[in-house]
Order: sequence, then C-alpha cells, then structure tokens
Amino acid sequence: MKMDHTTLKIPAFLRKAFPDSCQEAEEVLQATGYELLIPDHFLRQIKACGEKGLFRQVWPHSGELAESPYFTTDPLQEQAPATRKNGTVHLLQKYSGRALLLTTSQCFGNCRFCFRRHLRKEELFHPDENAFSQEIQQMATDSSLHEIILSGGDPMTLTDTVLESLLRRLAEIPHLRRIRFHTRVVSFCPERVSEKLLKILQKSPQTLSFVLHINHPAELSQESRQAIAKLHQNGILLLQQAVLLRGINDSVDVLATLYEKLADENVVPYYLHQLDRVAGATHFEVPVEEGGKLLTELRKRLPGYAVPRYVREIPGEMSKLPVPSPPYNPGEK
Repeated sequence: MKMDHTTLKIPAFLRKAFPDSCQEAEEVLQATGYELLIPDHFLRQIKACGEKGLFRQVWPHSGELAESPYFTTDPLQEQAPATRKNGTVHLLQKYSGRALLLTTSQCFGNCRFCFRRHLRKEELFHPDENAFSQEIQQMATDSSLHEIILSGGDPMTLTDTVLESLLRRLAEIPHLRRIRFHTRVVSFCPERVSEKLLKILQKSPQTLSFVLHINHPAELSQESRQAIAKLHQNGILLLQQAVLLRGINDSVDVLATLYEKLADENVVPYYLHQLDRVAGATHFEVPVEEGGKLLTELRKRLPGYAVPRYVREIPGEMSKLPVPSPPYNPGEK
C-alpha cells in the first residue's frame, strides 16, 4: 500500500485479502483516527507466510478502543517542555550526551502499538533539505552532545536529497561522534537500502549505527536479509530492538528463533522493550512478570550475546531501566 495518512477505510484489495476482520477494522479506524498503513513488502510477507504475528502488528483491532487510566496519548511525556531542547520543535533530550531528532512524521507503515501514534497526528511534517536549522544550531552550541539519534516517524522515509543534506550539516559539528538511526526499514521497505543510499551513508565522518525494529522472525524475509547484509558490508553497526507484544512475540520459541536468526545476520539484539502504555494499545501489553520469565528461559537457550536487555522507559529517568527478572531462589532446580 502506498503511504497515505488519510486512509480510514479499507481498500478493496485488502477487503478481499482479509474479509473476516474488515468490518471491525474499519470501525476502529473511524473511532481512533489512526490510519491504516501497510507497506507493500510487509503485505507480501504476510501473504507469503500467513503469519498472524505480522498481521496483528499492522491491522486494526477492537482492543484499540479499550480505555485505561494508565494508558495515555503521550506515555513518555515527549510533549513536556523540559524534554524539548531549549524550546526546539523536533529536538528532544532525555539522556546525557545524546539527543533525539524527530526527522519526520512519516513512516513506511503504521504499527498499531506505536507509542507516538497520537503525537504523529498532532505534528505532521515532511521536511525539505533546509529543515532543522534551529535544531542543528542547538546541537552545534552544546559540546556535551556526542551522539544524535535520528527517529520520527522513520528517518529512512526521508528522500535521499533531504537525508544527504541533514548528514552533511551534522558532519560539520565537531563534537558529534556518532549518528544512530532508529528504523523499520529492513522489515517494511528493504528496497530503500539502495546503492545510492549506501553512498550517502559512506560520506558521513561520524560512526553510524542502525537500530532495526524487528519484532518477529517472519519479518526476516530474503529481501530483508539482503538489506541487512548491505548495511553490514558497509561497516554500519547493526543493533535490533523489539517491543514485547501479546499474541505476537510473547513466546520463548518465537523470541529464541528471532535472536538466533539475528545472530546469523550479524545483528546484535539490543533492547526488548516493555510496551509503552500508549492509549489504544492495552491489548498488546504483557505483564512484566511474564516478560521476566521469558528472559530467564532465553538465557538458558542462547549465548549471552544473543539475549537482549529487557527494559522499560519511565519519563524523567536518565536512562532506560532494566526490568527485573524473577527473584533468584538458590534451592530452586
């Protein structure tokens, strides 16, 4: 499906492909206003493998209508003035030494559990090559910043022209040593990793890393693995993060398969996130006790380098916080 942020009805070809859940999905779209957006590659992968763990990530569900006082429209308080660096619109600073640039509101697809699903509606923007002047000026005047995280939306939806302009201006800031991309590109649009894109990335004097958001092993299609290989061959550090999601990856077998496959592709598991409590995602939450047990089992099955950190983000904290594992009982077999 082409990227379209006004899609609140189910297109005919999707009605034909998924007839059993279309009425429910359309009611959810109308009630929430959070658009249906499924990238072509991801849709092909759903059809090819029939994996519900992919389908549920992007298809509207009546659980989105459930309300809870603990689930809010801004769970990480990114709209708080203290988070917006010196009043800039798109530059956030929550942690020491690094800041996050919201590069675009555009994504390749709309994940139904996205913690910015409400913020993106409020801040639709599509930058050109002259964007972010105020934010870059703030970065340049703060010598404590050593790393910039490019997020959004998805920074890989930027055109080559805009991305090249942004990286060129970041290269002129001497104290910036690292640039990190947070992206779903290899799962949603692996063809975006083109030779032209790689040449743009190669020009950057800073160390580049990609944190690939991959929640399920079925996302690692042949095309996705090829995109990963291209990034790896160009010397880019590849990390992976996932969100622990009810009915999608809350299984030892699914997670172990995912992390084994990532290790085979030279991708280091980085974070397994406890779900950010965004309104509309209550049905995705896995209790932390269950998550802790999953991590305990993963450590029994996998080498340490293939086991991610299980973390949650709490507004106001200076870093992501580890989620405790079940208490250790020396007498337990």
